Amino acid sequence: MAYDFRAAEKKWQKYWEDNNTFYTDMYDFSKPKYYVLDMFPYPSGDGLHVGHVEGYTATDIVARFKRMQGYNVLHPIGFDAFGLPAEQYAIRTNNHPAIFTNENIVKFRRQLKSLGFSYDYTKELSTSDPKYYKWTQWIFTELFNSDLAYVDNIPVNFCPELGTVLANEEVIDGKSEVGGFPVIRKPMRQWLLKITAYAERLLTDLVDLDWPASTLDMQKNWIGKSEGTTITFKVAGTKHTFDVFTTRVDTLYGATYACLAPEHPLVLKVVSPTQKQAVKQYIDKASHKSDLERTELNKDKTGVYLGVNALNPLNDKAIPLYVADYVLGSYGEGAVMAVPAHDERDYEFAKRHNLPMIQVLAGDISETAFVDDAPHINSPLINGLNIADSKKVLNEYLTKKGIGRVTTNYKLRDWLFSRQRYWGEPIPIMIKEDNTFIPVPLSDLPLTLPPLKEYKPSGTGESPLALATDWVNATYKGENIKRETNTMPQWAGSCWYYIRYLDPHNDKMIADPLLINHWLPVDLYIGGAEHAVLHLLYARFWHKFLYDRGVVNTKEPFTKLFHQGMILGENGEKMSKSRGNVVNPDDIIAEYSVDALRLYEMFMGPLEASLPWSNTGLEGALRFLNRVARINSEDFPGKLVNRNNGELDYIYHFTVKKVTEDYEKLAFNTAIAQMMILVNEMYKVKEVYIPYFVGLIKLLYPIAPHLGEELYSAFANVATITYEAWPTYDEGKLVVNEVEIAVQVNGKLRATIKAKLNESKEELEKMALANENVQRFTLGLTIRRVIVVPNKIVNIVVS
Repeated sequence: MAYDFRAAEKKWQKYWEDNNTFYTDMYDFSKPKYYVLDMFPYPSGDGLHVGHVEGYTATDIVARFKRMQGYNVLHPIGFDAFGLPAEQYAIRTNNHPAIFTNENIVKFRRQLKSLGFSYDYTKELSTSDPKYYKWTQWIFTELFNSDLAYVDNIPVNFCPELGTVLANEEVIDGKSEVGGFPVIRKPMRQWLLKITAYAERLLTDLVDLDWPASTLDMQKNWIGKSEGTTITFKVAGTKHTFDVFTTRVDTLYGATYACLAPEHPLVLKVVSPTQKQAVKQYIDKASHKSDLERTELNKDKTGVYLGVNALNPLNDKAIPLYVADYVLGSYGEGAVMAVPAHDERDYEFAKRHNLPMIQVLAGDISETAFVDDAPHINSPLINGLNIADSKKVLNEYLTKKGIGRVTTNYKLRDWLFSRQRYWGEPIPIMIKEDNTFIPVPLSDLPLTLPPLKEYKPSGTGESPLALATDWVNATYKGENIKRETNTMPQWAGSCWYYIRYLDPHNDKMIADPLLINHWLPVDLYIGGAEHAVLHLLYARFWHKFLYDRGVVNTKEPFTKLFHQGMILGENGEKMSKSRGNVVNPDDIIAEYSVDALRLYEMFMGPLEASLPWSNTGLEGALRFLNRVARINSEDFPGKLVNRNNGELDYIYHFTVKKVTEDYEKLAFNTAIAQMMILVNEMYKVKEVYIPYFVGLIKLLYPIAPHLGEELYSAFANVATITYEAWPTYDEGKLVVNEVEIAVQVNGKLRATIKAKLNESKEELEKMALANENVQRFTLGLTIRRVIVVPNKIVNIVVS
């Protein structure tokens, strides 16, 4: 008889909602806490896809598992609700973006509940809710008051069509990720957060985190600490100078050209009249590229000669000066010295532009740059010295001459925090008539978004908020002020949401310090690797700032981080609407059941792997669930009994041990495989001990909660399995007292026999020869030899 999954899903989802089954008493400190968190979704119009389901199922398994282990589990959900798609909806329809956002949240919430996730919905939050962003704004004012928020005119990625600044990651091939509109680089007035003040701590504190090695490496590379030397070069024939940061000061004698970033202030000051037009065209072309595009390692270096030379500070030799877009104005000094003999990309650039090479390390440069350590040559101050010793000598020399200094540099730039959008948190700053800034006091927060007649870009490069003149122009303590019209980036609300979940309805403070001190840090954080750098870096920055302010008591927000893999389309390609290979979980649930979907996604392979979708696998998942259900059905009357004949002792206790360990490791695919083995063994025997079947139900419940609840209700006088005790195993039952012995005749397997562990060779020979099937292949033949390997094999040689 097939299990009626539709009835069970409807029944148990209603029960969980009616009884608030997964509510967490935040002040229950009697149990150990476990905080398991998803990277919350952006509520797009497309709803959830099966990729979301994978990560959310993983956290749900852990939450249900930990509740049964006796933990007080916090497993909340919310929505990262500000963002460009809602803004574009508002521009297209002239409807408030909150309408679009809230409709999508309703859809997402329905889907999340239909998937049986055990979230505590009483703690649900949305970053676009003024009650939430009141505290996002408060954190900003605290940053401002700590001199960590400031205004500057800097080159940014500006999209005229969208009317806003975009992060480098939002620009692809010179166009916006949303809409595919052209993007240009232009200097604009922007708010920035001084994340660079935390660079060293963001780097050193990585050592304490249980995070994927690849993510730790990406964080380290993004912070990009390097020890080197800042060297001052003169521009020949002028009073101008520029600084260069290098980690290879020992190669300074080999510098044969230098490059300035297109945005470097010296470029248009020193360019020769004959080169001015070509340089301006190059700068314009570079303005359409993001920083990421400009620095891609697999792209050729390009540049234009400025028509002037720089002077090597060691010997005053003239070297040509270029403008090159692979040099970023935001990194180092916005200028580089080039040593083609000992840098591969400089080597290629020099070959292309017919520039000279000066070899300063002994080695072969006939085919490529020489980059290894070797004695220095053609370098009067350091000839014969290795790299390390040469650096020491030249650093001392340059410092003494006042033309260089030892420097620690970071790739990390201050966080560009302005967006020229409507749909974002208003930056809570008032601008006085003398252009000084006043933060909006907490008593006046939240500073909410005003209604607008239309939401399209202002046309001036400002946010649409600039058009809300009654909102912009106000008074404060009798003085005329203007409100800041830039809004915060989408990253802002996601930087601290894990804190607000602890106390989401508190209107007096960000959260009760008692709860913060008890519940943080997050024990397990699961989400996509696409957030491996920026979201995690920004969240760590804000957390460290709040730690310094005494708001939180831990240095890091997330103890353990795990990235689920990507679920690909059946064709092995990334799922997307344009490819037509997106799988909607609503359709799968209707045909196969929630539990089958959850089981299938966890059984596809390791959680971190990217694997193609297959409906065939779903059919197998549903068959397995039905097999489990059938053990307690009229199909097998008398199968479940209250006496234990010991047949399943070993496999049951081994399964409990393995599944428990696998759940701890997030190795759900191998946990499921082991449960399948146990179910197969249960089918082989005539009788199954009821406590063993109940134990199986508990093991399976975190993955297939509806089936787990339904089967468990037949055996226990409790309303729900949710808080029942997790199964335990007996180490004594894991000792194998019986082994299976293969019996071969002339090297071919003819039978298997069961024997006591360490049975004697003589007894094993007798048992093998007595086996009925073995006798069929030895009858009438002469047994020449019997080879016995205890606990493994008996091989009978006949002729």
